[in-house]
Amino acid sequence: MRRRAPLASLAPPDWLVRSLRPQPAPVPWAAVARAAVAIALPLAIGTAVGHPAYGALASMGALSGVIGDTADAYRMRILNIAVPQLFGALGVTLGSLAHGHGWAAVAAVTVIALVSGMMSTIGAVASVSGLLLLLNAVIGAGLPLPGAWWLAPALMTGGGLLVLVLALLAWPLRSGVPERAAVAAAYRKVAALLEAAGTEHTGEDAYDEARAAVTAQLNQAYDLVLARRARDHGRSPDLVRLIAVLNAITPVVEAAPVAHQYGEELPPELPEAARGLAAAIARGPDDEPVALGLPAELPEAYGAAARAVHQALRHAADTLADPDPLTAVHADDRLGRPAALRVRARRATRNVMLSGASWRYGLRLALCIGIAQSLVSLIDVPRSYWVALTVTFVLKPDFGSVFSRAVMRALGTAAGLVVAAAVLSAVDRGWWDVPVVLVLATLIPALTPRGYGYQTAAITPVILLLSDVLNHQGFGLVLPRLLDSLIGCAIALVAGYLLWPESWHTRIGDRLADAVADTAEYVECAFGQDGSGGDPAARARMRRRLYRDLSDIRTEFQRALTEPPPMGARAAAWWPLVVAVERIADATTAARVRIRHGASAPEGAEAGEVVRQLRELAAALREVEVLVPVPVEFTGPKDSVLEPLRQEVAAARAIASPRP
Repeated sequence: MRRRAPLASLAPPDWLVRSLRPQPAPVPWAAVARAAVAIALPLAIGTAVGHPAYGALASMGALSGVIGDTADAYRMRILNIAVPQLFGALGVTLGSLAHGHGWAAVAAVTVIALVSGMMSTIGAVASVSGLLLLLNAVIGAGLPLPGAWWLAPALMTGGGLLVLVLALLAWPLRSGVPERAAVAAAYRKVAALLEAAGTEHTGEDAYDEARAAVTAQLNQAYDLVLARRARDHGRSPDLVRLIAVLNAITPVVEAAPVAHQYGEELPPELPEAARGLAAAIARGPDDEPVALGLPAELPEAYGAAARAVHQALRHAADTLADPDPLTAVHADDRLGRPAALRVRARRATRNVMLSGASWRYGLRLALCIGIAQSLVSLIDVPRSYWVALTVTFVLKPDFGSVFSRAVMRALGTAAGLVVAAAVLSAVDRGWWDVPVVLVLATLIPALTPRGYGYQTAAITPVILLLSDVLNHQGFGLVLPRLLDSLIGCAIALVAGYLLWPESWHTRIGDRLADAVADTAEYVECAFGQDGSGGDPAARARMRRRLYRDLSDIRTEFQRALTEPPPMGARAAAWWPLVVAVERIADATTAARVRIRHGASAPEGAEAGEVVRQLRELAAALREVEVLVPVPVEFTGPKDSVLEPLRQEVAAARAIASPRP
């Protein structure tokens, strides 16, 4: 045993293993084709007309467009690609004007970093816009760009817009397809949830994973569908039908916890019917009736959960087949809009200017960029813009852990440099650059979903080859870029991570306390003062918002696990409580379904007792880091419909109590 200890000590830490593990994701073949054409075509045209440097600048703009091409819906692609390109053009203009002005350039890029950091906290589009604003400013300030001051911004913007044009080519033929595909995928995920809930031997982990997958897919589907509705003028029958069908899935999802908690067997025809609906939704509007293969009534042997799912699926089929979906009054408003769609430019700007979190992140990014720019001004670092580029990518706020990103950036850059070194040493400059860039560009969208390190490894050789077209350093680019990346990672780790105490503390505790408080409101809304419950639409909106928040907490938890000790260990301590809160929400929903199908409503005092215990738990979680002492007492009858809910609350409070 003693001889194995040294070998065991050589095992990589868990946080590194999690960061290096590739995420499962299908290859986005359409995005792969767009990336190859959009990045290689400008370089080919520039080489053909005798100005390869101009082509390289346009290809750099196309590269930023490929990175930002993450939306499924065509309307969202216009925002995700076009708006950031405008900020990117502004950034490269300001950077090129500051180029060669010494400390004035350092100050200018630092101020741009402050603005970029504060912009990045507004939302997804603003985040990418802030990223390109700073990245292109750094490139403009660090590289002598060819041509007049306006040429580089025009070329880079043109390259980015080429990606947008290629992405929109199929819009006339595929309008509405991403939205239909997202809703159909939600029904397929629900079918898997029904199988997990209705199988006696299904473990808790399998059910929890299926439920989390349903929540994530519903979030995506609502975001896509409501985003399209927000930009459509008038009332589209197909869109209204799609929203109504998406709303109709709610009773199915609500019934799954009943089957799981009470071990009710679900007929296998129910998941198959959900998959049949998914196939019909994916096909789009047609004249063929939807064949569910379900009887008009279920046998008496089946319980409340099966009857609820059966009724909901038949309602969904009727909604999908309705020839006049416009008769559904306000069907698209029942669950509300996602939070990201409520943001307006004026309100978002005001909130950012008054937000302490926005100022802290902006100052953190500005400090790191200022240090990077000052360092390369004092020390002779060839092509020093790469140091600030590294800092910008590592400190991107919505990409995950700063620490793990710095490590992944270093490892990914090293891997990418190996590829770039082989290409730069073996391939002659000129026309051979075009097929090489075309092949390497396909790896960017293919590897990006796998993880940040894989994305970095794919982007690095493309950027180096395009940079070589501009500065003709050849193989001499390789080692300086690795050194620059290591310097940038070190600056981000020290000035952007270690010097900020908030970096060492997970935010899961505070967010989980908010979720517990929201769960208390959900219980109060579900049962009211007399146990009967309030407005069903209000309950549905609250439930969707609660599950969306819990899904975000799961994402935050996964990010926190990639942090080194002690933060990763602290995050892991929260995981049982995250699951417990999800089960409390499920138990609340299950109780409402049972009441709807004949169970006696609880007394108002019973629900009030649960609400009080949850609010005490939320308050205690905000006061300490983890593991708070919270004894629990319930006085309601044991045969109450709320008994499973009370058990889940007691379990959550026991999890939060100190260990002996």
